[in-house]
Amino acid sequence: MLASQLRKRLAPYDVTVEHTPVNSIPAGTQVVLCHADLADRARGISPGSVVVTFKSFMGDPAFDRVEAAIRDGGRLDG
Repeated sequence: MLASQLRKRLAPYDVTVEHTPVNSIPAGTQVVLCHADLADRARGISPGSVVVTFKSFMGDPAFDRVEAAIRDGGRLDG
């Protein structure tokens, strides 16, 4: 459900959103958005990615930060 919402939200910016288990993050992934409890594992599996964490699946400010960084061409810190 979250991936579907993000696809719609980020569609105007030509961003690909994929739902992937943390243990299967593809090489070359630029940004990983994951629950805070999975952040250490995501960083270990995809050390070159920016890992952005969230705590709530609905309305978490992390989603706004990701969209703003993409929209405005800003920096996204994990």
